[in-house]
Amino acid sequence: MMKMKEMNNNNSNDSDNTSSLYYEQCFHRLNHMPWLYDIEKHKMFAKERQKKWQEKLMQMETIEIKGEDTYISDENVHIFAERGRKVVIENNCRIASGCFIHGPCVLEENVGLNQSVHMDGGSGKGIHIGCDTRIGPSTSIFAFNHSFDDLTTPVRLQKVKSKGVTIGRDVWIGANVSIVDGVTIGSHAVVGIASVVTKDIPEYEIWAGNPAKKIGKRGD
Repeated sequence: MMKMKEMNNNNSNDSDNTSSLYYEQCFHRLNHMPWLYDIEKHKMFAKERQKKWQEKLMQMETIEIKGEDTYISDENVHIFAERGRKVVIENNCRIASGCFIHGPCVLEENVGLNQSVHMDGGSGKGIHIGCDTRIGPSTSIFAFNHSFDDLTTPVRLQKVKSKGVTIGRDVWIGANVSIVDGVTIGSHAVVGIASVVTKDIPEYEIWAGNPAKKIGKRGD
C-alpha cells in the first residue's frame, strides 16, 4: 500500500514538472517570437505575466507603455530611460529577447523589434519609429556619434554629437542593418539585410549595401 502511494506521488511530481517545463517553454517561445502574441490563445496565456512585467519596467525607469496589447520579452531585454531620456512604447508593439533600448526613444503603434535589436537615442532628439514598422534581428540604430577631428585627443574624450534618427511608418528593415545618427528613413521604405544606412532614404524606396544605396522602388 505504501509503495502504491509513493508511486502515485512520484507520478504527480513528474506531471507537475512536465507541466511547469511546458509553460516555461511557452513563455520562452513568446519571448523570442513575440508576434505570436497576436494569437488570442497566446495573449490570454501570457497577459497577466506581461502586465506585471510592464508595471515593473515603468516603476524602474522613465518608461511609458500605452495600451494593453504590447508584448515585451521578460528575458534579457534591457530598457534604460533615465530623466531626459524617456522611452515611449505605444500600443500593440512587440519587443523580442535580447533587445537593448536607451532613450530618448518613441515606438509608435504596431512597431516590432526582433531579437537583439540595439537602439541608443543619444542626447538629442533621440529615435522615433513610426507605426507598423518592423526591424529585423541584430539591427543597430545609433542617434549619436563621436567626434574624431582632434588628432591630439583620444576619440573617447572628444565631444559626442547627437542629431537623432527618424524612421517613418510601415518601414521594413532587414536583419543586421546599421543606421547612423542624423538619418531619416521615409515611410514605406525597405532596407536590405546587412545594409549600412548613412544617408536619408525617401519614401517607398528600396535600399541595400554598404554604404546603402537605392536599388529599387516599391510599386515599380
